[in-house]
Amino acid sequence: MASPAPLIAPRDGIVEALKKVVGGDLIAHVFAVGEDSITVRREAVAGVMVGLRDELAYQQLMEIAGVDYPDRPERFEVVYHLLSVTQNHRLRVRVLADEATPVPSIVAVWPNAGWLEREVFDMYGVLFSGNPDLRRILTDYGFQGHPQRKDFPLTGYTELRYSEEDKRVVYEPVKLAQDFRSFDFLSPWEGADYILPGDEKAGGTGEAPGKGAPTPMTAEAVKKADEAKKAPPPTPKTTDNAKQTGAGDKANKEAAKPSKDSAKAKPAAKAKTPATKKAEKAPAKPRKPKAGGDA
Repeated sequence: MASPAPLIAPRDGIVEALKKVVGGDLIAHVFAVGEDSITVRREAVAGVMVGLRDELAYQQLMEIAGVDYPDRPERFEVVYHLLSVTQNHRLRVRVLADEATPVPSIVAVWPNAGWLEREVFDMYGVLFSGNPDLRRILTDYGFQGHPQRKDFPLTGYTELRYSEEDKRVVYEPVKLAQDFRSFDFLSPWEGADYILPGDEKAGGTGEAPGKGAPTPMTAEAVKKADEAKKAPPPTPKTTDNAKQTGAGDKANKEAAKPSKDSAKAKPAAKAKTPATKKAEKAPAKPRKPKAGGDA
């Protein structure tokens, strides 16, 4: 993607038109990344906005934002984002401000500027003269400080909680334990000298070892333990002489004798079926010749 933001069509002759409308109140004009931005005098911002709305057709105020540059004499920038729906063009207007000098309000030009100015006041502490209701809008009642200033502490000043004793929300100063504020960025495995929870179980604190998890064995120790558990190899059986094999004259004589099983062995009688036995017991009958047949 060539541009990280939607492209805005350039408006022909915008530089000459801005110089004509804003006049001496125009401090600077910058055209960057396809967008026009101008810086105007703070005291004249309300009048400049009327000219931009009525003569250059920027009908809508889209946003008011704040920026903090702590190193500048006037550390704040109030940034107005305008849109011309008829010209399809956007314009950014900047004014410089500090903590004490108020910026003229433009609520009379665009009524929606009321809440937007309240937001800038709440987040940065920029004052707007003429705003009919310049109160905090995002933070709570009694909040101290302005959260989007660069020097605002990240932990804040106060915190709120629900009190069971008082049955209501109470505000208290932020109190963080020192353990959560000091960081050494040392890895416990790379030289940290403090004691981690659980070290006492392994005797890491110099005390007697407890009943914690045993220290894992090294690869070399595991190999030695496996070798110690192995059974010795069996002795191979050899028959190199007659004594080991049992051969000889005695064995030959014993082999020449007929075996008792072969002498007693008789052929097994064939089993007769019941029909065969009945036929053997019955007397033989002469067979009658068939009628009409040959004798």
